[in-house]
Amino acid sequence: MTTVQEITSESTFKSKISSLPPATLAVIYFHAPWAAPCKQMSVILSTLASTYPADAPIAFLALDAEELPDVAEQYDVTAVPFIVLQKEGKPLETVSGSDAAKVRAAVEKYAGAGSGDAKTGLPPAQTVTKPPPSQQSATDGSRNLAAYAPSASEQKTAPEYSSGDTSKEELHKRLGELVKAAPVMLFMKGTPSAPQCGFSRQTVSILREKGIRYGFFNILADDEVRQGLKEYSDWPTFPQLYADGELIGGLDIVREEFENDPDFLSEHSVNANKGGPGAASAQTQAPQAA
Repeated sequence: MTTVQEITSESTFKSKISSLPPATLAVIYFHAPWAAPCKQMSVILSTLASTYPADAPIAFLALDAEELPDVAEQYDVTAVPFIVLQKEGKPLETVSGSDAAKVRAAVEKYAGAGSGDAKTGLPPAQTVTKPPPSQQSATDGSRNLAAYAPSASEQKTAPEYSSGDTSKEELHKRLGELVKAAPVMLFMKGTPSAPQCGFSRQTVSILREKGIRYGFFNILADDEVRQGLKEYSDWPTFPQLYADGELIGGLDIVREEFENDPDFLSEHSVNANKGGPGAASAQTQAPQAA
């Protein structure tokens, strides 16, 4: 039977894709291992793959979108799970989300039905939904860092992790302060000058293009914040963008908001204060834990 092959490097992916016969359908699955919908999709694809014999003209490939950001960006992946069906190097169809019926229908459309009956036990879909806006307003004591520009010594990688001894209440208090550290706060992998994942890089590019002032926090520098913010915001992926302490969402939501409203976040733009078409976005880093 066919199995799902985990691809761990860009070179392995290129080699695998180039070695596939022209008639072979490549099912390219982008995921994030810690996301619940992706865990479900992994079960769906493993079950679906098992219905095809080992010599069937179909290959199931799984890629961690955050570990292989260049490949994810190549396929315009903005949310996970995300599946690309491809033949002869050309994408045929994409499926976003964890709807088993949609995935099976798309695969069978190009590869035919598998010979097994395991597909009848595929689980129902799961989705990640945006939480309702928080009713909590920013306090007068919140630090407004948006007016500052990054220094020349801005760190390019995470220096160290926090101790892990913080209680849940203390962590949530700290997170509540961090999301309000600037009127617009971006929690990302890496820094604006050196993003460490494709999603973060694309979000920075959008904010820069729109001239938005924002603060940022490198979640790779603090694993407590990285893990705690998923629960605090009820949003499992990064980057995460906040405005006035309220979650906007990730890359796909940010992109959609700007597409639907050209004036989205305009009150936080550089032009709102300084004016001039040549003004660039300003960033500052929220303090990391020692």
